[in-house]
Amino acid sequence: MISELQIINFAIIDKLTISFEKGLTVFTGETGAGKSIIIDAIALLAGARGSSEFVRHGTQKAEIEALFDSEDQQGIRELLQDQGIEQSEGQLVLKREISSSGKSVCRINGKLVTLSVLQQFGRLLVDIHGQHEHQRLLDPTNHLSFVDQFGGLSLEKFSSTYRAEYKEVAKLAAQCNKFNHDEKQIAQRIDLLQYQIGEIEAAHLKAGEEEHLLEEKRKLVNFEKVFQALKASYEALDGENAGLDLLRQASGNLDAIRDLDPKLEHFSDSVSNGYFLLEEQASAIRNYLEQMEYNPERLDDIEMRLNEIHMLKRKYGNSVEEMITYYEQIKKEYQELNDRDRNFDALNDALQEGLERLRTHAMNLSTARKKVSVKLARAINSQFKDLCMEHALIDIHLKMNNNLESFSGFESDGIDQVSFYITTNPGEPFKPLAKTASGGELSRIMLAIKTVFKKVMGPATIIFDEVDTGVSGRAAQAMAEKICSLSQDAQVFCITHLPQVAAMADHHVFIEKYMTKDHRTRTSIKKLSESDKITEIGRMISGPQMTDLAREHAKELINLAEKVKK
Repeated sequence: MISELQIINFAIIDKLTISFEKGLTVFTGETGAGKSIIIDAIALLAGARGSSEFVRHGTQKAEIEALFDSEDQQGIRELLQDQGIEQSEGQLVLKREISSSGKSVCRINGKLVTLSVLQQFGRLLVDIHGQHEHQRLLDPTNHLSFVDQFGGLSLEKFSSTYRAEYKEVAKLAAQCNKFNHDEKQIAQRIDLLQYQIGEIEAAHLKAGEEEHLLEEKRKLVNFEKVFQALKASYEALDGENAGLDLLRQASGNLDAIRDLDPKLEHFSDSVSNGYFLLEEQASAIRNYLEQMEYNPERLDDIEMRLNEIHMLKRKYGNSVEEMITYYEQIKKEYQELNDRDRNFDALNDALQEGLERLRTHAMNLSTARKKVSVKLARAINSQFKDLCMEHALIDIHLKMNNNLESFSGFESDGIDQVSFYITTNPGEPFKPLAKTASGGELSRIMLAIKTVFKKVMGPATIIFDEVDTGVSGRAAQAMAEKICSLSQDAQVFCITHLPQVAAMADHHVFIEKYMTKDHRTRTSIKKLSESDKITEIGRMISGPQMTDLAREHAKELINLAEKVKK
């Protein structure tokens, strides 16, 4: 659950810090006060996409940080270990920063993580249900995910086996399709590969050759400069009256007097060593000069070879090594295309065997889904009575694709299409959910689904963002009681305009916006006392003009809520 939330420079919130507890926390306030902004901030912590529009005007970045109590959270410990993140006493700190340029930074327990990693944690920690969930429920393409999620581990073992086989068969199908291209295109490709292979082979490329040639070229181009410098150096060392003669004389003079003074022995040895060292180097320079030979024809050969390599690099790679790698690739492709008939037969046999295995796994998965669909429909239907939909029934239609002769008949998630059908009145036939349910009915259906899924999702914080739209009267009271029941062993946040829901709150938070002296809009947040709670619920009943009757009605709602809780 969320223990504490801090928001800085986010939308119209300059700075906000609030702590939370278990049970039902409701957020109320006038429209536009910033209630949904708080949910948006939590959604960003859970991995929602961010943008610079969230950053408060005139500031550099927005910061959202929350402390989660995750000691009993399923899967969190394993995920922390996988990501190499330390967990401190069952607590988890998620932080998100969004700069005015739109750049986003995510941290978990202080460690930088990617957005995808943050999303993995967010799915386990927070379950946000808003008006967009209605659209998700209306879209039949999402219904399969409801079934799979409800199936949990019992379905996952079938799904994972199917997905693994699907990936392998997909590779085989892609290879077969490659061989099934137009014969003319294949023939043209073979001709092109044959020409390229011949051109590269004729060049006899060797790794490191270009670098060696460039080094040899550099020596030949600078031959005269090197020769004259070495010649002058040698003459300075060992020519007439050159350095070695003078050094030989100095060494002899010092050697003659070295015994007359202990200090002179050091001078004599140093000069003598220097003489022998220079004599050795002079000899090496002379040998090097004698071996030097200028070959203008070799320079021409090098230029021609480098030009040949340069021309090939324009076609086949940025270096000799890259061209050799490319040569190995096209040679392999050339052999595969020439052997395509034999290879295709082997590939096609492997594909057919893979399809047979895939059909088996798909049928097993489909059979398991049918059983889960029946259980899910039964579980949802059991919730309708509590939500004043006594005559409503959900039926989950699972249609299996029977065209499984080729790989095109399979999808990455199986061969099933799932659609939710509903009837809300006795004697009426089942119809697609999207064509039948009203807004108020959708809110209650989704609440029924959330109640059912709470049993398989674990103790994630559940957030309802104005899900009571279009609901009133007895249905509103039923929704309030159902939301309250969800909060008995979990943390539930609910943004609401219904006094019935607000009355059920264990913790009531009032949000309002105000204008500061510098004409900036800010949002304030306040936890209400029991007396303030009565006043706020009275306002929700009667509007801005509080009446004694509204106050009494508010007290009555709160008393009724307490009885329901007990």
